[in-house]
Amino acid sequence: MSLQDFQLELLAPARTADIGIEAVNHGADAVYIGGPGFGARSSADNSVADIARLVQHAHRFNSRIFVTMNTILRDDELEGARKQAWQLYEAGVDALIVQDMGLLQIDMPPLQLHASTQTDIRTPEKARFLQDVGLSQIVLARELTIEQIAAIRAATDLARCTLEFFVHGALCVAYSGQCYISAAHTGRSANRGECSQACRLPYQVVDSKGRFVAHDKHVLSMKDNNQSANLAALVDAGIRSFKIEGRYKDMGYVKNITAHYRKLLDQLIEDRQDSDAPLARSSSGRTTFTFEPDPDQNFNREFTDYFVNGRQETIGAFDSPKNPGQPIGYVTKVNAESVELELTDRTKALSNGDGLCYYDLQKELVGLAINRAEAINAAKGLWRVFPKDPIAGLKDLRKGVEVNRNRDVNWTRVLEKKSSERRIGVWMQLARTTDGLALTVTDEDGFVGTAQATMALEPAKDAAAAEKSVRENIVKLGTTIFEAIDADTTRASGLFVPASALNPLRRDAVAALEAARAAGFVRLEPGTPVQPPVPYPEDSLTYLANVFNQAARDFYAAHGVKVIAPAYEAVQELGEVSLMITKHCVRFSLSLCPKQAKGVTGVQGQVKAEPLQLINGKEKLTLRFDCKPCEMHVVGRMKTSVANQSRKELADAAQGVPLKFYAKRPTQEFGH
Repeated sequence: MSLQDFQLELLAPARTADIGIEAVNHGADAVYIGGPGFGARSSADNSVADIARLVQHAHRFNSRIFVTMNTILRDDELEGARKQAWQLYEAGVDALIVQDMGLLQIDMPPLQLHASTQTDIRTPEKARFLQDVGLSQIVLARELTIEQIAAIRAATDLARCTLEFFVHGALCVAYSGQCYISAAHTGRSANRGECSQACRLPYQVVDSKGRFVAHDKHVLSMKDNNQSANLAALVDAGIRSFKIEGRYKDMGYVKNITAHYRKLLDQLIEDRQDSDAPLARSSSGRTTFTFEPDPDQNFNREFTDYFVNGRQETIGAFDSPKNPGQPIGYVTKVNAESVELELTDRTKALSNGDGLCYYDLQKELVGLAINRAEAINAAKGLWRVFPKDPIAGLKDLRKGVEVNRNRDVNWTRVLEKKSSERRIGVWMQLARTTDGLALTVTDEDGFVGTAQATMALEPAKDAAAAEKSVRENIVKLGTTIFEAIDADTTRASGLFVPASALNPLRRDAVAALEAARAAGFVRLEPGTPVQPPVPYPEDSLTYLANVFNQAARDFYAAHGVKVIAPAYEAVQELGEVSLMITKHCVRFSLSLCPKQAKGVTGVQGQVKAEPLQLINGKEKLTLRFDCKPCEMHVVGRMKTSVANQSRKELADAAQGVPLKFYAKRPTQEFGH
């Protein structure tokens, strides 16, 4: 195995180039960011110029920049996507994250292609196929267990394909790429970056006889992903890239969560230094922070490790999709304009601008933003707060209610300032030359920068003091990206060298080292497809394959697929179909699963696998349960008005040239 086999990549999100720069500064080995278009987060686009600026900063640390082009594309969009890909290549990006296989059929630049989460990789066969068609990194479905990840690793080649896994952030309840509720109800396709997030809405859950099973519950809303406790197990299963969700998130989130996982991965790397398979960072330098990272401080719906350790009963955020925060105290009195609280931890304090919240009697979160906070008796944890909003509007606020803090203004202010240092270790050597001095700086990656200065050398009156002064001056690396691990001045001992001579020598040596690093930076090699083309694991594709253009259709046909149905967005599936497929099961979460009742006398036979219905206003969806793979299908149909509007948009885009698909088995063309 090569060193690369044991390198771990911390992959952080960036909504903007500036956030991406801070992700690098806080320890990211790679950053993923949206380009000017074709990304699955429609309002998180960035110009090529901004991405080039991010690339320049990241590459100083050997960190990589991946750009998302992970929507499915219409035929009229392929040329624009191709041009954008070449612009990004010229800007220096390291890889493109893609969903649409049509991109593999057109003239793309020599960039690595990574499989987006939207490609729905759940099986060893699918993973192996994507590796064999040339994808160099693939992000696995969030729903997989450790054992399933290990099986995928066993089926793929570590040298050819890196396995990536989401370790933190918001969870899509559906298998990614397998949710069409937004497209059906609003015409906004999740596969095209415009998800309306129907999964975060409250629903009535009704059985086949119209009886209420749950009332106004967010039964499709998941808690947030947090794999902090599972990193070692994920490494052992074969994961090498650890991905943080959050291309919509703010700077504070990216700083904090990147720092959190940087510390955890660094500790894991250190713990395994003496093992038979030592781990390493995939980029350069060491990161230090001015704060202690804490995932609880950012917006979250509470945390779950989802299915990594098997099915859990507590994965849902059914009461609210909002941030409940952390418990901080109880209401002791409600006044006309203020609320009095007793904090459970008397070392804590409240501040003007803090955000508090509590659950009303219907278990919905109510916000209570602090306009002014004053201590009644801080030593006893007694505080009075004056809310921003009128007391009368704070529903069910009363004595004894538990209050959480979901925004700590002082924490926020810490992260608004500079909060990290990332430095690359160097060894420095000062030596005498025939006509002056030479300073050589060698970094931890083996790059070397040297500078020479012609000067008259004077012996020092106090050799020990002079040597100390010389050492102190050459290691003053200040605002550079380097820090001195050691400085050797023995080859220039006994000399008096003023700081005025050493400072430009040090600057020139550092500049030479930066130039050497830039010249020595190696771009990632794109993957090579196996020849002849490997067959796709199945010979028939439904709308679930998300084939939306001629190039994608040709791709699958070239890989042996006989029947190719168009994507749901092509408005061909007008009847009831699965609009969402998910490992989450509402029946299980509501304790109605027959498997849960197994062994309980007289219960199992009473629980039927009948469908349930979700109702939100006029929207109705049917839940059907496929118990063999333990999956749930959310079934519905496209609204007529949405279908008509979508057809018009497609016709305008196609300019009279309709898409062609093999919806039935052909007689000759692919009969070999």
